Amino acid sequence: MTTYITRKLLMLPIMLLGASMLVFFSIRLLPGDPARLMAGPQAPGSVVESMRVNMGLDRPVIMQYGTFLKDVFRGDLGESIRSRNPVMEELAGAFPNTFRLVLLSYAFAVIVGVSAGLAAALRHGTWVDTLVMLLAIIGASTANFWVALMAMDVFSVQLGWLPLLGAGSWKHYILPAFALGFFPTALVARMTRSSMLEVVHQDYVRTARAKGLKEVSVTRKHALRNALIPITTVVGLNVGVLLGGAVVTETVFNWPGLGRMLIDAVRFRDYPVIQGVTLLTVITVVLANFIVDMVIAFIDPRIRFN
Repeated sequence: MTTYITRKLLMLPIMLLGASMLVFFSIRLLPGDPARLMAGPQAPGSVVESMRVNMGLDRPVIMQYGTFLKDVFRGDLGESIRSRNPVMEELAGAFPNTFRLVLLSYAFAVIVGVSAGLAAALRHGTWVDTLVMLLAIIGASTANFWVALMAMDVFSVQLGWLPLLGAGSWKHYILPAFALGFFPTALVARMTRSSMLEVVHQDYVRTARAKGLKEVSVTRKHALRNALIPITTVVGLNVGVLLGGAVVTETVFNWPGLGRMLIDAVRFRDYPVIQGVTLLTVITVVLANFIVDMVIAFIDPRIRFN
């Protein structure tokens, strides 16, 4: 296990470096001139050129990337073109809101999805299985913005049970977390069901039943642990799905997080903020996948020994 973790840790900086390169060079392909936006539309050409020199945009792209890496290690992601505030300060204000929202949606997807998938697999061919699969297909086929709008209309406008917009109290988290976690819940439920159905017909499960073990023990100790490997993989991939869906969900609910900040930055062509939000999102996904690899290795000894 130590060798496996060490190998993964050595690969982590390479993955983060590759992610930073992808973000940096992708941002450079966007249309528009950051120096012109920073100087203002009415600024003369000499001012724009001076701004371009101050921002280092007159140097080769490789040198710009080197400066970018050095600034990132110092915690400097530049200054927002729109607000003139440091990008790091704006990220520090928005990231906790997105983190809490994604964490709640993640917990909702795992708890409800795994429970529903287990119920469908253990009652295969019954009305429970049919109902779970029907709901899972609907969830996987429905856009999260439509779920968000319908939830707002029913629970906020019609019933008045929950607040409509903003993030003032714990009640504000319920509708955005539900809308954001609706699609991943369906994926987890379907994967749990298919994985459990594949495992419960294996020889070692039948042997455990033949020994007279209780069904609960057979399911928990023999079937579920082996079925958790593909389930954990899907759950780990859902981090990227949730962060991507947060862009739409936060915009619909006017949520003060990274998603809405990214939409505003794209609207105003605030390149430093776009770069900062994208980089933070990519780093979060890479670290989440690293944690998932550790969990899978803990569940399945064959992975870490091979």
